[in-house]
Amino acid sequence: MNKLRCDVLTLFPDLVRPVLAQSMLARAQDKGLLEARVLDLRAFTEGRHQVADDAPYGGGAGMVMKAEPIFKAVDALCEEFGGRAALRLILPSPQGRPFTQRLAEDLAADARRLVFLCGHYEGIDERVRIGVRPEEISIGDYVLTGGELPALVLIDAAIRLVPGVLGDPESARWESFAESLLDYPQYTRPPEVRGLRVPEVLLTGNHEVIKLWRRKQALRSTYEKRPDLLRGRPLSEDDRRLLDEIVREGSRPRAVRCGEEG
Repeated sequence: MNKLRCDVLTLFPDLVRPVLAQSMLARAQDKGLLEARVLDLRAFTEGRHQVADDAPYGGGAGMVMKAEPIFKAVDALCEEFGGRAALRLILPSPQGRPFTQRLAEDLAADARRLVFLCGHYEGIDERVRIGVRPEEISIGDYVLTGGELPALVLIDAAIRLVPGVLGDPESARWESFAESLLDYPQYTRPPEVRGLRVPEVLLTGNHEVIKLWRRKQALRSTYEKRPDLLRGRPLSEDDRRLLDEIVREGSRPRAVRCGEEG
């Protein structure tokens, strides 16, 4: 049985624990498909004040997380699980490689224990990067207060790909980005809300027609909102035909804003 095993190393465990105790993450743990621990880095500090940060050398604003507590935490995990090779150390960081659905699949399939090092304040002592060489992953080109929220994003994206976690095993396959396409639009009851009706095709009960409509809408959303996902992507003959129809119907990619990739 596939199982995602992970530890989150943080100075703020109460930022992480409540999320792990909710919704799909809680159900995955109840099913034995997710083992998630939150370790307080202050437990690896010295002295009764449990100091885990200090002013940066050379001056500057803010505080920097000390290296030694992180080294000790990693050492403890290495001892517990049989060495460094048993761990996959991940540092959420804007300097890392961009997080994608393919990387989520890679995390979900990894038999090693995933260890998330959550930075905070102005960051961590650079000697952590040098000493334990974590894998750096970015969830976007922006700055957050700490690494806790990105770590939860990575765990959430990975656990839904572990077989048995989702109620419908087909759900993960057809969601946005699973095939490098955006998702098709979804509707539920009632059939009309404030004058807005559900597309008639979804009320026909004809599953083949509905399947074709959904595929076309996924292609339309991707073409209009994220045309970059279609560039260089091999398309089946049916997809090419549907995309031709979409173009003939007047759909156009959204304008590329200044600073975005064209």
